[in-house]
Amino acid sequence: MAETKYIFVSGGVVSSLGKGIVSASLGKLLQARGYNVTIQKFDPYINVDPGTLNPYEHGECYVTVDGHEADLDLGHYERFLNIPTTRANNVTTGRIYQTVIDKERKGDYLGKTVQVIPHITDEIKRNVKLLSKNKFDFVITEIGGTVGDIESLPYIESVRQLKWELGRNCICVHLTYVPYIAAAKEYKTKPTQHSVKQLQELGIQPDILVLRTERFLQHDLIRKVALFCNVGEEAVIQSVDRPTIYEVPLILQQQGMDAIVLKKAGITPGPTPDMEKWNEFLQRKARATKTVRIGLVGKYVELQDAYKSIDESLLLAAIYNDRILDRQLIHSEKITPDNAAALLKDLDGILVAPGFGQRGIEGKLAAIRYARENDIPCFGVCLGMQCMVIEFARNVLGLEGANSTEMEPNAPYKVIDLMEDQKHIINMGGSMRLGAFDCILQKGSKARAAYNRELIQERHRHRFEFNNEYRSRIEAAGMKCVGENPDSGLVEVIEIPALKWFIGTQYHPEYNSTVVNPNPLFVSFIQAAIENNNK
Repeated sequence: MAETKYIFVSGGVVSSLGKGIVSASLGKLLQARGYNVTIQKFDPYINVDPGTLNPYEHGECYVTVDGHEADLDLGHYERFLNIPTTRANNVTTGRIYQTVIDKERKGDYLGKTVQVIPHITDEIKRNVKLLSKNKFDFVITEIGGTVGDIESLPYIESVRQLKWELGRNCICVHLTYVPYIAAAKEYKTKPTQHSVKQLQELGIQPDILVLRTERFLQHDLIRKVALFCNVGEEAVIQSVDRPTIYEVPLILQQQGMDAIVLKKAGITPGPTPDMEKWNEFLQRKARATKTVRIGLVGKYVELQDAYKSIDESLLLAAIYNDRILDRQLIHSEKITPDNAAALLKDLDGILVAPGFGQRGIEGKLAAIRYARENDIPCFGVCLGMQCMVIEFARNVLGLEGANSTEMEPNAPYKVIDLMEDQKHIINMGGSMRLGAFDCILQKGSKARAAYNRELIQERHRHRFEFNNEYRSRIEAAGMKCVGENPDSGLVEVIEIPALKWFIGTQYHPEYNSTVVNPNPLFVSFIQAAIENNNK
């Protein structure tokens, strides 16, 4: 296409309605029609990025290929579209203000008074258009928060300005909630009407409304919403609760949402694509009857989104192994050497989650020891991999007190140590080893067999590393370092070949797992868990 089209997705009534899933689903539908699509997320909080946010505050921190710590919705974008995201795909208010203040300090504004309008809104618009340099046909921008929030006002104002500047190349989608009042046995559209009215008061008339509901609404309710919100009936789309988020693209496609977007952008829609691969994936999920029981050991298991990418990677890998995932959440603070057998004995496989800090570490070590001694397939990710090394050093090599300097700076055996280039860093934000790095996999290893190639690229988020001073002793005892970075020599993958499947990765393979390309290591782990179950 000659010009990039911009789609803005806002939300009203309440948060957590699924703007990210609707954005990713719409992007998938446009992509299926042959268009080059990307999605970005604007977050209204003043943090420069989510990297320093506690999971209790914000859920998972996602990492892009170029090393940006981003909102977890970017994981949905990548899993749906199967294309990598970058720093440009996630912008926060903190980053916007930081850039504007830096420009002011340098004198770029020639002494003018720096204000929200036009300087902040201009910087927001610049970031919106930044992605169009990559020749995308559609740039979908999700506005975080809810219309009416004070912190989101500059973003809404920027959309209002772009609507005038871009004309039909700018489309506004508004997602709202239609609650069901059980006592009255009625769905209520008034919250949607008020939300649209708020948007209109800020100068934006939505082109398309998406109604989040528990079940499909009667046509008279759709007609009512259309009438009161100045939107055509065909442009009122329902996002109905489904058993899996991966059904949402098909629900939206059945209602013609992608065709409506194209028409409003002045494009003739053409025939509806068949979404063959997507349907095959869902059919495969529906056919599965047997389960695979995986224990996820971590200290944030009570939080729904803390391990979002790991959860989805396990689910995708289970589906591609024709299994229903039975994920058991096990809090690492509640595991001890005395109760590990009772908590873990019925599992087909154990995944030890990433994280930071001392809390829950001893429970992770107890879980790993039980998995190793009882030959249960075990997968350690980032800190999980480091815990595998610590447990092995303590209980196989006999190095009492072996630890990571993150947990115990004065440990007698620092088998995990702070990376050399991290030792003089003061600022915590965006200063870890971040983004995609090369890894060479050793021939004959289970990791190499899973990927079926020697050179891989995976994403990282860590400060501490395997201490190579202990490498020869650890390898002599049976734990092998089968993956390393070719430039730095950093150990990236460890495994114990004598066991069914015992692999730890310093990187985060969950960031590189999509619907059409599940991560090979997760697929291999689930295969091993199934074989363990069968035996």
